[in-house]
Amino acid sequence: MYVEISNVTKSYGEGGSYCKVLNGISTLIDRGQICVILGPSGSGKSTLLNAIGGLDTVDSGQIHIDGKEITSLKPERLSDYRRDTLGFVFQFYNLIPNLTAEENIQVCGYLSKVPLSMQELLDILGLTEHRNKFPSQLSGGQQQRCAIARALIKNPKLLLCDEPTGALDSKTAKEILILLEKINQIYGTTILMVTHNAAIRSMAHKVIQIRDGQISGEYENDSRIPASGLTW
Repeated sequence: MYVEISNVTKSYGEGGSYCKVLNGISTLIDRGQICVILGPSGSGKSTLLNAIGGLDTVDSGQIHIDGKEITSLKPERLSDYRRDTLGFVFQFYNLIPNLTAEENIQVCGYLSKVPLSMQELLDILGLTEHRNKFPSQLSGGQQQRCAIARALIKNPKLLLCDEPTGALDSKTAKEILILLEKINQIYGTTILMVTHNAAIRSMAHKVIQIRDGQISGEYENDSRIPASGLTW
């Protein structure tokens, strides 16, 4: 099992502002799966993703990634884990405005000892002709493609996507999902995708539904359809 989450809890605040965001989350995700974490705003899904990514600590429980327990790692080792294992894609692209698309991607390429081919990524993501443009010269979809390429250049084993289509129109969103599916097929990247869009679950190998900090349902999707066939 590639991702193992065992009885994870997480809370914020104290006294009258105390809020338990994750309440005993346990689940397993296979290597090479596309896993969709589905739930309404405030359900805890992004907090769970951040905990898997080492961006948030947990109060209790354990998270194992490829056999390595990450919840007790010291900051230096946690940084190594994020650098060597993870790629992050967020709803808002967070591109550096005074760098070109290619330069934005290359920033993360320098972090890896075995980066993927820049030209291959540009070709796969349809960015070759836009490589010398600045973020302000790119459409929203092109900026998200650039953000995906930036996450992938490190050759991560695990790609974490937090609402990667949330800021996009439905046509562009589908194009991004098709690209994520293609990346999964080409590189075997395990992809965890947080979304509130229920239609996206149809393309996933596994679906985890979260409500009020708990898993309300999860299942392996035996009747998954290609991202190109999604409708919403």
